[in-house]
Amino acid sequence: MVGLFKKGKNHHRIADAIKEIKEQLHEVAARRDRNKVDGIAPNPTEAIAIDPRLRALYTEAAELVGIYGKRDHDLMSLLSMEGDDISNKRIKKISIVGFGGLGKTTLARAVYEKIKGDFNCRAFVPVGQNPDIKKVFRDILIDLGNPQSDLAILDERQLINKLHEFVENKRYLVVIDDIWDEKMCEGINLAFSNRNNLGSRLIITTRIVSVSNSCCSSANNSIYQMEPLSADDSRRLFYKRIFPANSEYPNEFEQVSKDILKKCGGVPLAIITIASALANGQHVKPKREWDILLQSIGSGLTKDNSLEEMRRILSFSYYDLPSYLKTCLLYLCIYPEDSKIYRDTLIWKWVAEGFIHHGKQGTCLFLLGLNYFNQLINKSMIQPI
Repeated sequence: MVGLFKKGKNHHRIADAIKEIKEQLHEVAARRDRNKVDGIAPNPTEAIAIDPRLRALYTEAAELVGIYGKRDHDLMSLLSMEGDDISNKRIKKISIVGFGGLGKTTLARAVYEKIKGDFNCRAFVPVGQNPDIKKVFRDILIDLGNPQSDLAILDERQLINKLHEFVENKRYLVVIDDIWDEKMCEGINLAFSNRNNLGSRLIITTRIVSVSNSCCSSANNSIYQMEPLSADDSRRLFYKRIFPANSEYPNEFEQVSKDILKKCGGVPLAIITIASALANGQHVKPKREWDILLQSIGSGLTKDNSLEEMRRILSFSYYDLPSYLKTCLLYLCIYPEDSKIYRDTLIWKWVAEGFIHHGKQGTCLFLLGLNYFNQLINKSMIQPI
C-alpha cells in the first residue's frame, strides 16, 4: 500500500509538471504572436524568386510617364527632332523639373533610348545631391567616347575646356540626371556652347526650379514641368503591381484603393512602393491590411508637404520589412549616391558582415543572400538596372 501511495504521489507531481510546461508553452506562443518575431529570421528552405509581375512593371511605369504617352509626345515636341529648319539645327537644352518620385529619370531615360541612334555620340550621367563635379565631367567625356588616359589629372576648368573642345563639331545627345546645384549649371553652360549648330540636344533633370532656369536661360531652350499621373494611369499602375495579369479586381478593394491612390497623389514612386507592400508574393493581402495601411500613411501627398509625406510612405514600406532585410537595406548607405552597385559583390559583403543568417546544414549563404536581394526587389526597395 505504501508503494502504491508513493507511485500515485509521483504521478500527481508529473501531471502537475506537464500542466505547468503546457501553460508556459501557451505563454511563449502568445508572446511570440504579440511581438511578431516570425520575421526576424528568414525561412532558408523557401527560394525567393523575383515577382514575375515586376518584370513588366518598370516597362509599364515608363509607358505611363513618358515613352508612349502625352509626356513623351510633349517632350519630343520640345526637342524638335523633325525637319531641316535651322532652328532645329541649333543646340537645344531641355530641363525636366518636378519633385521627387514623379518619374523624371524614367522619362529622360525613355526619350534617350528612343532617339540616341540619331546622334554621333551620347552620354547619360547621374549627378545627385552632393556630386564630385570633376567626376561628373569625366563621366560625360568617357560616355561620349573621349579616351580616359589623361582625365584623372585635369582640374575642373581643364575638364570643362576639354569637353567643350570635344563636342564642338559633333552632333551629340547628353542627359545629365538629378542636378541640385546651380554651380553645376554654370559649368554645363560653358561646356555645351550655343554655337553648336549640328542639331545637338542636352537634357537635364532636377527637382529645383532655380536650377532648371539656370540651365535653360536662353531663348532656344525649354523647361518641361512634370505633373503627377492621372487618376486612370495611377489606378492602372497600382493594380498591375498587385493583381496577376488578366485577372479581375475584387469589388471589396475598390473604395480603399481609391482612398490609397488619392493619398499617393499620382506619384509613381509612391504608387509602386505602396502597391508592393500590399502584394504578398503571388497573393493579395486581406482587405483589413489595406485599411491598416490607409490609416498609416497620414494625410497623403499634397503640394505643400509632398516630400515629407513621401518620406512617410517610403518609411512605411521600410518598417514593414523583416529585421534581417532592414539591416541589408541600410548597408546600402555606405555607397555614394548614384554609384553602381553590383549584385554579387553586394551579397558577398552581406555574407562577410554576418547579415546572412545560417540556414539548414548545407545551405549556401550566397543563395540565401540572393533570396534577400530578390525580396528587396519585390518590395520595390531597390530597383535593378
